[in-house]
Amino acid sequence: MASIKKKDMIESFDLAPGRRIASRYIVVERLGAGYEGEVYKVREKHTNIIRAVKIYFPQRNEKFKVSTRSALKLEKLMYSPIVMDCLSHEIITLKSQKVACLVSEFIEGEMLDDFIKKQRGKRLDVFSAIHLLYSIVCGVESIHLEGEYHGDLHTENIIIRRFGLEFDLKIIDLHHWGDSKKENRDEDIIKIIRIFYDILGGQKHYKKLSPSIKYIICGLKRGMILKRFKNIRMLRSHLETMDWSDAI
Repeated sequence: MASIKKKDMIESFDLAPGRRIASRYIVVERLGAGYEGEVYKVREKHTNIIRAVKIYFPQRNEKFKVSTRSALKLEKLMYSPIVMDCLSHEIITLKSQKVACLVSEFIEGEMLDDFIKKQRGKRLDVFSAIHLLYSIVCGVESIHLEGEYHGDLHTENIIIRRFGLEFDLKIIDLHHWGDSKKENRDEDIIKIIRIFYDILGGQKHYKKLSPSIKYIICGLKRGMILKRFKNIRMLRSHLETMDWSDAI
């Protein structure tokens, strides 16, 4: 696959509902778009099973390196309960070009960002926030145990499937930055703490939080967070043994 010429760059595939792709999937709707490509909700032609398909823009995926790397990373993490299942990596023709697509399970649920906005005061109470934090930490720990990282955790790539005493979560959009995996695992910890801070109401409510909760957040000071929680196992262990009676 040669370097993509400017005239051959694709900014959108514009696949309408009902369009057939890869000979066996029918487009239901477009779910979203990003730098690398577009994601569509599709239906298998013969089984009616709903899937998700990410189609990569060719100029962002020369020689299919990005899509192949993503498929291999998802395969490596296939036993992680928080990572979506990747079913196949395929090459199809769209707009007269060969493009790659990743077919994965379709995850029913609600983005964490949307879920938070529906809560009273657009934030979670401490009890729910700690349980959500614990679910995220346990899930991401399963990624770190494989020597990998997410790379860009935030409230818009965490999907809540069920919630109650425990949260059933899935994360999407795993990244590959090509640099130190240790530094990126550290960054995952920082981002998780930031999510915890945000779902509790952010700066507006931080001063009112109890000492046990502030101990985790560390005023969002990167150095303090990583000194206190050198790896995600230490953060999980702290959550399992902490006394947060001052917070309820």
